Amino acid sequence: MDDAVVVLSGVTWDDYERLLEIRGERGSPRYSYVEGTLEIISPSQDHEKLKSLIGRLVEAYCLERGVRFSPFGSWTLKDKALERGVEPDECYILGGADVDRPHLAIEVVWTSGRIDTLGIYKKLGVQEVWYWRKGHIRVYALRADREAYEEVDASELLPGLDLELVVRFLDRPTAYDAICDFRAALKSSP
Repeated sequence: MDDAVVVLSGVTWDDYERLLEIRGERGSPRYSYVEGTLEIISPSQDHEKLKSLIGRLVEAYCLERGVRFSPFGSWTLKDKALERGVEPDECYILGGADVDRPHLAIEVVWTSGRIDTLGIYKKLGVQEVWYWRKGHIRVYALRADREAYEEVDASELLPGLDLELVVRFLDRPTAYDAICDFRAALKSSP
């Protein structure tokens, strides 16, 4: 099932801020904003299930491997001076750091033709972004100069996490089954 997506042009920063205020703390719809262009997404049930399951498997990995983490869901990341804002499907701060941006953002993409969220994440300084699309997770790592993401084969923030293994457990009938099976697979690997 596809997400409902609307893209508007000529939207001011103040308009974007008003929409965020009107929506309040609800997680939907989600907004992405870049220099006058606003994308509004109402995620489908399948989208929400998948993003939550990927997040739970990331958390299971962190628990099994002793990685400290804090989940922040679809935290609104924005910077007025850069005229950019985005709300990831899931995001995490790793370690005990007290930072103003997540280290990891996860996006589930069902619908093509969307705004360039990777460009927004780059300007906002998110270290790593994962995109799930059509049964695969692609990883983008921000380079030190914050000028470009590089697509990499594996997570640099969670080295040792086999993302193909994560994807294999996304089709389980319940989150319980996926998490239990994933944890068993992690215990049997070095």
